[in-house]
Amino acid sequence: MKIYTKTGDDGTTGLFGGTRVPKHHIRIESYGTIDELNSWIGLIRDQKIDPISKEILKTIQEKLFTIGALLAIDPKKEKLKNGKDRLNIPKINSSDLEFLEVEIDRMEQGLVPMTHFILPGGHPTVSYCHISRTICRRAERLVAQLHQTSAVDTTLMAYINRLSDFLFVLARNLSKQLKAEEVLWIPEKKEQ
Repeated sequence: MKIYTKTGDDGTTGLFGGTRVPKHHIRIESYGTIDELNSWIGLIRDQKIDPISKEILKTIQEKLFTIGALLAIDPKKEKLKNGKDRLNIPKINSSDLEFLEVEIDRMEQGLVPMTHFILPGGHPTVSYCHISRTICRRAERLVAQLHQTSAVDTTLMAYINRLSDFLFVLARNLSKQLKAEEVLWIPEKKEQ
């Protein structure tokens, strides 16, 4: 299989099902941002971090590939004439959400409770987590926009939301492991 097909040279791309849409279509923006997020998470996984976090991140990357595939399906061509799914792509389900929630709770047990917002940074690995978190939030906004015109599974949307929370707590957890300073955002008081 060649990596180039030349079919996108006109500024369009194909969805699963064969429909061609502009490369700037909200559906393409949605799964393209999920792909971007997946790449940044790969960068976090490549850092010197604990094996448990590496394995969790690998699981998340696999789920993000699933999400990208689900978003790439033309909803009008998702089912065959007999009503069966055209593609054998697994769905994101409640156990995937629970997995993230369990991991968030596990990490938070060892962290000092937050009293202020935290400025991103302190260590390159922690910064990669914050970059991933903000890309995840952008993906969430794009998928929510797509949902307004073409229904997106609500569990998939919840997963993206929960993932941004996970990435924030992961940043805090890695700050602790790496002995990086968490810089609190304390707004300056205006003189009266």
